[in-house]
Amino acid sequence: MKTDIKEYGDKYELFIDLPGFCKEDLKLHIEDGYLIINAKTSNTTKDENNGKYVHKERYYGECTRSFYVGNEVKEEDIKANFKNGTLNILIPKKEVFENKDNKKYIEIDD
Repeated sequence: MKTDIKEYGDKYELFIDLPGFCKEDLKLHIEDGYLIINAKTSNTTKDENNGKYVHKERYYGECTRSFYVGNEVKEEDIKANFKNGTLNILIPKKEVFENKDNKKYIEIDD
């Protein structure tokens, strides 16, 4: 899932490209502080002429993507819409992370 994330003062906006999927193919839920996006589609079209594919690039199957949103964000806080193959999600900022410059590094052993 190709994704762009835009940050505003009080929210994040995700743009996820899902060409070939329908709104009914998409499921979103929150689990342990993660927003989980699941998209599933199948090739159920019948070919009356029983032809065979000589080249096929369209994706059929299932894909999942997750984003950490924090434990304070609830399902009712998130707004989503799907239009022209793009899933647009608005996520409010609930957690404030202090001391962004206070980096801690992990030592790498030999």
